[in-house]
Amino acid sequence: MFQQVPMVEMDGMKLVQCRAICNYISAKHNLYGKDLKERVLIDMYVEAILDLNELIMRAPVQPADKKEKYMADTVDKATNRYFPVFEKALKDHGKDFLVGNQLSRADVQLLEIILMAEEVKADILAKFPVLQSFKARTSKIPTIKKFLQPGSPRKPPLEVKDVPKVLKIFYGDQ
Repeated sequence: MFQQVPMVEMDGMKLVQCRAICNYISAKHNLYGKDLKERVLIDMYVEAILDLNELIMRAPVQPADKKEKYMADTVDKATNRYFPVFEKALKDHGKDFLVGNQLSRADVQLLEIILMAEEVKADILAKFPVLQSFKARTSKIPTIKKFLQPGSPRKPPLEVKDVPKVLKIFYGDQ
């Protein structure tokens, strides 16, 4: 539609735009709440997760002279801004999931951002026992467990040989 990717063909449609694709798949597979109030909570959590996701995804392609500070700032934001909110939300909700009493898109994306953050700093959840428990519990859900196995279609790591090309795209010739 907008001459860009991602584009997913599903149910006779060509879907574009990440959030639209994720919302459609979530609704189709009952991962998008039971009512409007649950959906808005899911959306709020997901938007925050996407903010943190963007910070983490940009980390590997920072210029060498700025990378260490960028990484420290990203870890700081994860541990002082984002993860405390999710820790409190899960604790206050008192259920296994962020919204309602069943797995939602927000839970799937929270697990993914936890895994990504641990790739940056292995002990990033040290001060978050509720998130540690959430990670362990959700990682055991059969379809998620299968997806997390080695060789699964989870995102491939950025290859070192590709970093200069990505840096040139983002920053030009500096």
